[in-house]
Amino acid sequence: MPNFNQMELSSIREVVGGHQTTAAKLNAYASQCQDQQIKQMFQQAAGEAQKSAQQLIQML
Repeated sequence: MPNFNQMELSSIREVVGGHQTTAAKLNAYASQCQDQQIKQMFQQAAGEAQKSAQQLIQML
């Protein structure tokens, strides 16, 4: 594990939280879509945001 200082850890936590929030919002938007292509687009973007969050968490 890399040696992160407290400020760096705090910044990473903020970024992870932002990705998780984005994923949740995109999933909420997808659940309200009637158009399947747009719904799929939102779901794919949500999955990518969640994947990014997980990758950052694994770095820690």
